[in-house]
Amino acid sequence: MPSFDILCEANPVELKNAVDTANKEIANRFDFKGSDARLELKEKEHEITAFADDDFKLGQVRDVLLGKMAKRGVDARFLEVGDVEKIGGDKVKQKLTVKHGVAGDLAKKIVKSIKDAKIKVTASIQGDAVRVSGSKKDDLQSAIQLVRGGITEVPLKFDNFRD
Repeated sequence: MPSFDILCEANPVELKNAVDTANKEIANRFDFKGSDARLELKEKEHEITAFADDDFKLGQVRDVLLGKMAKRGVDARFLEVGDVEKIGGDKVKQKLTVKHGVAGDLAKKIVKSIKDAKIKVTASIQGDAVRVSGSKKDDLQSAIQLVRGGITEVPLKFDNFRD
């Protein structure tokens, strides 16, 4: 029975490259000379931490990162921006969490929209992914189009097609 998975995960290699090139640009920019502005990527926790001297420079660091992510093809909707924290003196930091996996409420919304459309497929939640299976490939393609049109708040990837 043909099936595919609906996932929400950024390409880790492209994300790391975007953070590295953003750090290089921050190091070379004149307005960041002598400041402690930088980005740190923790791949295991799916987290980027932005450091800067003040709120304005922190915004600039975020903008540089978003620009580099766009050039690398990593969607900005993967980032969840946390609160700005003071870390002594005038320095600040901010956690940017990278979304990984389809959240529970979003998975339920996807399954419900597929069932409400009365397409001849079955959708089930498999951990942090949603598996859709059906007897015809055309039904699976119409399910993909339905989900693409209905869910726009997070970037979704359709993967692991099995025939």
